[in-house]
Amino acid sequence: MLSNMNIEKYDEFNSKKLILIIEDELEIAEIIEAYLKQDGFRTSHAFDGQKGLKEFQRDKPDLVILDIRLPGQNGLDILQALRAISDTPVIMLTALTDDVNKLLGLRLGADDYITKPFNPSEVIARIHAVLRRTVIKSPEIENIVQIGDLFIDHNAYTASWLNQEGAKEVLPFTLTEFKIIAFLAHHPQRCFSRFELIEACMPESDALDRVIDSHLSKLRRKMQQSGCKEYVKTVRGVGYSLCLKH
Repeated sequence: MLSNMNIEKYDEFNSKKLILIIEDELEIAEIIEAYLKQDGFRTSHAFDGQKGLKEFQRDKPDLVILDIRLPGQNGLDILQALRAISDTPVIMLTALTDDVNKLLGLRLGADDYITKPFNPSEVIARIHAVLRRTVIKSPEIENIVQIGDLFIDHNAYTASWLNQEGAKEVLPFTLTEFKIIAFLAHHPQRCFSRFELIEACMPESDALDRVIDSHLSKLRRKMQQSGCKEYVKTVRGVGYSLCLKH
């Protein structure tokens, strides 16, 4: 079962975490810093990639916001250097809409992308989503989470349930469906909006909010057809939660 300690860890994922901003445009950096501090984060700032790498090694931030267009080495070079020494989450900032650059960044290990101009509130939402995923992947969290007779196996990327014979039966989820049920299982009883689920489970997608309804509809149908109890509940006007009671 998910322990109380881990539930608290999820709820406090942004508590006093340090965000390193590597951005040469002072006005943009100051706006991001102001919003981060208002949301309870600590911040540090570097104007170029080399200073950013030094601050990263010195301060060990919890997440990096990294601009692509930097003086000297560009952001993709810095991303490669970061990935050589750490798996700390990185969100790229770019004025480029070129898909080649976006795909290259993802292949090099970026966790998310934000294109300028952006809404600062969107940056905060993306940071929350990336940090949630980081908490779920943490080695301190159980690889197999049990909710009632539902089992989430993060090593095998499978969800299964105990049938009437007491045997585990794998649910035929797609990868996206698995990500959704796994995310909800790590936050039992907590309700998430469609936007939050997309940000946490489909960060690379430009999907509209209603797309999550389609995924959840298919997920629930598969659980019904398999005979598994329906754990995912709709909270009218808000979103979805994973309910422990039936």
